[in-house]
Amino acid sequence: MKNVTIRNLSDEVHRAIRQRAAAHERSIEAEMRAILTEAVQPPQRVKLGTLLSNVISEENRLTDDERDTYFGRDTTLAEPMVFGQ
Repeated sequence: MKNVTIRNLSDEVHRAIRQRAAAHERSIEAEMRAILTEAVQPPQRVKLGTLLSNVISEENRLTDDERDTYFGRDTTLAEPMVFGQ
């Protein structure tokens, strides 16, 4: 485990962290670890296709059928390649 020192933390920020720690029934140090962890680790992995689909459907208001047409998985079997004919 690494140690980090934070200098020049304002009284207002320290007070807010202390209040937040009390609300979560943690020490100030534990609360700061939780804040840093939440900031750098997303709660779940976001898949690029899902993200793009959500952005486009929100922007252009696509229907579910349109979204499936654009972002649905193509289940058509590929034709085999033929070599040396």
